Amino acid sequence: MQILSEERFKLIMEENIQLNIANKELMGTRGCCSSGNPLLNRAGAEQKCAKLATYDWLNNLPLPGTTGKFDCAEVRFKNNHKDFFRIPAGLSVHNGDIVAVEASPGHDIGIVTLTGETARFQMVRKNINPNKEDIRKLYRKAKQADVDKWLNAISHEHDALYKTRVAALKLGLKMKVNDVEYQGDDTKAIFFYTAEDRVDFRELIKILADELKIRIEMRQIGMRQEASRLGGIGSCGRELCCSTWISGFHSVSTSAARVQQLSPNPQKLAGQCSKLKCCLNYEVEAYSDALKDFPDENSVIKTKQGDVLLQKIDVFSGTMWFGYKGKEHEMFSLTVARVKEVIAMNKAGKIPDKIEDFTIKQDKKPAIGLVVASDDLYRFDKKKQSPHKSDKG
Repeated sequence: MQILSEERFKLIMEENIQLNIANKELMGTRGCCSSGNPLLNRAGAEQKCAKLATYDWLNNLPLPGTTGKFDCAEVRFKNNHKDFFRIPAGLSVHNGDIVAVEASPGHDIGIVTLTGETARFQMVRKNINPNKEDIRKLYRKAKQADVDKWLNAISHEHDALYKTRVAALKLGLKMKVNDVEYQGDDTKAIFFYTAEDRVDFRELIKILADELKIRIEMRQIGMRQEASRLGGIGSCGRELCCSTWISGFHSVSTSAARVQQLSPNPQKLAGQCSKLKCCLNYEVEAYSDALKDFPDENSVIKTKQGDVLLQKIDVFSGTMWFGYKGKEHEMFSLTVARVKEVIAMNKAGKIPDKIEDFTIKQDKKPAIGLVVASDDLYRFDKKKQSPHKSDKG
């Protein structure tokens, strides 16, 4: 067993921390990061799918009618932060290159995710004019000194986040500091926070500037943006959609839950951001199209036994459940066609005797208790014969 000195042990731990930071920040697939980058390989980055990674589907495809290469590139920073930068003449960059870009002030370090025509289409999709003069510049490919300085700045983020939370708690500020992002040149830090009301954090900025010796910028984000930056596991057992693949948020209303016949339970409909779940919008259009063939939910069916009210709907099976007024717990299932038939009879002045005459006839099936009783609970257990026991006779 090899015995390490205290200095050697600290050196090894620092190297492991740097490699873990590099793996976290430089992860990328072949579609978004090049595996041949020596800086990536030196940092020990694994070829895994990055958060909100982009696949360059036009890579190495000849495009007719295009003259020259598009002079803008998409660059990814921490988490889902991406921006577009102008490539100077004579510089060729590819997906996965670590580059130094213009910041305010100084420069920042990021990873190229899109170039060429795919970057052009992405700018058009985000309503960004490629011909604007105020698009910031991409300076150069990052040197080894730039990467080392970048990794050193990233290593300060956890400590800065902890100090900021402690300072905000001591000042009594009603705000939640979620994340911090250091600029690549280690001259500026952006602190992301959420708050219900306006927060006066001028005293907090003074304290942080004295302790961290760096330029401070506070940026307020919404609850959905907080969940996307921090990540987590949803009630479905999968990673949050906003932290894995959703790149833009759309408004979610309670009408989406009503259309899908979901129970108006705030605890079940709300996500980890305390807002309505984004997945409520996924199937609402399919439900809306299916409900077009259903009669009005407020329709009242009249029978000689009394008025019949709608209780619930199974959209995709085309089934509606009704119950007599005052006896809603006794429900009867009808197909959409039969419901329309009864409503047409009511409009014609005809009142049927009872709603049971139009219900769906169900085949009789054996009771569950009888099926369970016929099976032996220990039928899968096999009795093993002892190998030392000899056969008699």
